[in-house]
Amino acid sequence: MSTILFSHSYFMRYDPKQWSTGQPYAPLGTLYAAALMRQEGYKVSVFDTMFSQHPGEVIAAFEKEEPNYFVIYDDGFNYLTKMCLTNMREAAFRMMLFAKNRGYTVIVSSSDATDQYEMYLSKGADFIILGEGELTLLELVQTIEQKQTVFSAIKGIAFKQDKAVVKTERRPVMKALDDLPFPAWDLIDIEPYREWWLKHAGYFSMNMGTTRGCPFKCNWCAKPIYGNRYNTRSPQNVIDELIMLKTYYGFDHIWFCDDIFGLKPGWIKEFADLAEKENLVFKFKMQGRVDLLLQEDNIRDLARAGCENIWMGAESGSQKILDAMEKGTTVQQIFQATRLLKKNGIHPSFFIQFGYPGETKVDIEKTIAMINELLPYEIGISVSYPLPGTDFYEKVKTELQQKTNWTDSGELALMFRNTYQPAFYKQLHSYVHKSYRKHLAFENLRQVFRNPLQINRSALKKVLSGLYYVPAAFVEKRKLLQLEKA
Repeated sequence: MSTILFSHSYFMRYDPKQWSTGQPYAPLGTLYAAALMRQEGYKVSVFDTMFSQHPGEVIAAFEKEEPNYFVIYDDGFNYLTKMCLTNMREAAFRMMLFAKNRGYTVIVSSSDATDQYEMYLSKGADFIILGEGELTLLELVQTIEQKQTVFSAIKGIAFKQDKAVVKTERRPVMKALDDLPFPAWDLIDIEPYREWWLKHAGYFSMNMGTTRGCPFKCNWCAKPIYGNRYNTRSPQNVIDELIMLKTYYGFDHIWFCDDIFGLKPGWIKEFADLAEKENLVFKFKMQGRVDLLLQEDNIRDLARAGCENIWMGAESGSQKILDAMEKGTTVQQIFQATRLLKKNGIHPSFFIQFGYPGETKVDIEKTIAMINELLPYEIGISVSYPLPGTDFYEKVKTELQQKTNWTDSGELALMFRNTYQPAFYKQLHSYVHKSYRKHLAFENLRQVFRNPLQINRSALKKVLSGLYYVPAAFVEKRKLLQLEKA
């Protein structure tokens, strides 16, 4: 049976923001595909680029494995790969070139390759997998192994035939996710991940996906892999994997990297019941919608299961902007969900997005006021990022010039004309963070006055941070006002 060398195109070293944060997650999508191909009898290995210094390191893996196929299979569960950063695209191209020079069949599966399949084919890829990849990869390799030369019947691929690009019909997404084998964690070295997490966070977190897809239609959200379909693993299947990971890798914490965790009615309750039954004690973070969190007893059940942090797509404190995004949520729900999460001992964290078309100074001020009033546990601030295949992209694509992707996740460049110049939004990011920290310091000071006997080192540290953040926020605000007038 043939040999397949898997890799992915995310090099953490090429992303200064993530390298500094030091909280890497393994390429889950890659490990799923490798597990399926191994189950089908192929010899598989993984070249994990996460800690690599440069793409040329793949050559040593080529020499060791001598594969028939080189498969760049990016993680469809991670927003860093969904963003299609140009640093990672160029790294993929270089690895493809090294593989082609050795005569390997090169197959690529990623959000970027799905959107830009002609570009990847022009750079030497033999086949691009469009959308969800596991079953397509299996059928494609089986077809090649049978010495067939006609590939047009395989759903979900793009390739060149007689110098013309052929794109086949899209393959339906998988529904029976429990049928997939667990990711092939044994094919990567997990220890560097553990070491980085312990060094930067003090605990070891692993990633897991329980669902695929999202049925909601926020008009800026790209879904090149799973589309608008939503399919879920059973709670028992998820619990079984958690037990396996705890047994073999001893994680402290899990990131459920679903776009939306536990959307199916009753799923969260059943999951919490099973976790209690198995005496499975662990902490986790997840992503959720504010409206869904308010349904059933979801928040209480999540707390019972061990949830400690929920990242919510708050996006904006302006209802006008939420409506323009077709978000389907309200500012009132953001307030309700945040307060209810805190009441149940779960940290609420916000994804915030500035720079959406039509956003004015008043809208920005509403968002800042919401952050400073609700004081989420963490905030992740970005500017609106147009991804191919979205209604938002179609609205602004005539304003995009040569630059259509960020180089790395910390670039925060606004790539279309808006109310203010791009420099304003970068400064806004800095100001909002410092303003938020200033208000956190004030809130901790109030808590100290209310309960002076319960003061601890952490609270005191936050109070004293105000000595830095009060003047820092003032300076950042002055800079922002200057850019606003420019």
